[in-house]
Amino acid sequence: MSDVGVTVKKNEDFSEWYTQVILKSGLADYAPVKGCMILREDAIAMWEKIQAIVNRKIQATGHRNVYFPMFIPEGFLKKEAEHFEGFTPEVAWVTQGGNTPLEEKLAVRPTSETIMYATFAKWIRSWRDLPLKINQWCNIVRWETKATKLFLRTREFLWQEGHTAHATKEEAEAEVKYALQEYQDIMENYLAIPVVVGVKSDSEKFAGADYTTALEAMMPDGKALQMGTSHNLGQHFAHVFDIKYIGEDEKEHKVWQTSWGITTRTIGALIMIHGDDKGLVLPPKIAPTQVVVVPIPYKGAEPAEIAAKAKEIADKLREAGLSVILDDRQEYTPGWKFNQWELKGIPVRIEIGPRDLKQQQVTIARRDIKQKSFIKENEAVAAVEKLLEEIQNDLYAKAKANLEQLTAAVKTYNEFKQVMAGKGGFAKAAWCGNADCEAKIKEETGATIRVIPFKKEEPQTGCIYCGQKAKDVAYFARSY
Repeated sequence: MSDVGVTVKKNEDFSEWYTQVILKSGLADYAPVKGCMILREDAIAMWEKIQAIVNRKIQATGHRNVYFPMFIPEGFLKKEAEHFEGFTPEVAWVTQGGNTPLEEKLAVRPTSETIMYATFAKWIRSWRDLPLKINQWCNIVRWETKATKLFLRTREFLWQEGHTAHATKEEAEAEVKYALQEYQDIMENYLAIPVVVGVKSDSEKFAGADYTTALEAMMPDGKALQMGTSHNLGQHFAHVFDIKYIGEDEKEHKVWQTSWGITTRTIGALIMIHGDDKGLVLPPKIAPTQVVVVPIPYKGAEPAEIAAKAKEIADKLREAGLSVILDDRQEYTPGWKFNQWELKGIPVRIEIGPRDLKQQQVTIARRDIKQKSFIKENEAVAAVEKLLEEIQNDLYAKAKANLEQLTAAVKTYNEFKQVMAGKGGFAKAAWCGNADCEAKIKEETGATIRVIPFKKEEPQTGCIYCGQKAKDVAYFARSY
């Protein structure tokens, strides 16, 4: 692979383009362990921004962060049969500590419900202990056997998992909706990624849940990507782990529970949706660096004066709360710097050369549409702030248009198959609710039900597969 620039076009070889953008922009690298990845500085910086947003939201509503061990006794996983069966194929096991075989195998955390809920049974005694609302930032290990893909499908990844326990079913249902709404706000208003929200079919729901709600995004190659989930666990785990409390009525009750989470695959979606042939294109609200300032000295100009002006502008932008890099490296040409920062997706570049200095202006370049403008230096901060807002909104609008273009309402199974065999995308189709039809569609086309939207649509035809009376209009797609 060439060390300079992205050598393939996004619309010609999407998979190779995606990999090159990640590696060459320095977001991540392959790890020595097969199926794992190394998150580099900018990827971690983006994840930290997402963490800050989530923490701000959930802590304002009484959720607190905790940390549980990454090792889970096999007996804990086996306690809930459906849950155990759902995760067993992906579990990595520890069978020996040092030179001593373990009496009981330990699972390397594929998810934390079981270890947390065994502890909930100790923590919860009375109605006064409810609601219990905790969140954990951690790594997860799922021993993928499919082809792995950076950020989207790796054996280890980072995530956030919220877990709550409530006195009533209604409180739990409200929590499920709360988490999903906050996730939608993060995806659309911060990552600039439009999503479709709704309920998963029973065959696609989380193992052990009453029902699963989800956010699905559509990638430019016509494949869907699950951006987050929020599960109503009902009382299943409460019965398994005996999580009960004495209510105000002085009677014993089982709690109602939820869990919800998002992962570092959100960064993969961001790369796919916004990136272009030059590399990353980052939404300003998530970009590790929002502005790069590049001084451009030429013969006959005073380098020190240009450098001083560049530093002055950079300092003013920082004082306004923006994240800024002043690239005053002498060993690289301005053109080389421009290409590097375009590859890394920095939203705005400010150039200051002799003409700018003379005319008391700065040259501002937008990364997303590669457009330049000239702004008086005393108006630079306000202009950049406005521009960052415009870029954020424009990226969302462009992604929204892509989602709409890749969503088709289909009335016949032939139309459905044509969509999946062609450009892909979401196929909105009537479904009878029968899992056999769902399984046959998956077997024949590779498409699954991504979500059944909350906003019910009246089916205009019979089931897309069997022709019988339809129960729902569902969004089908092939997915990552």
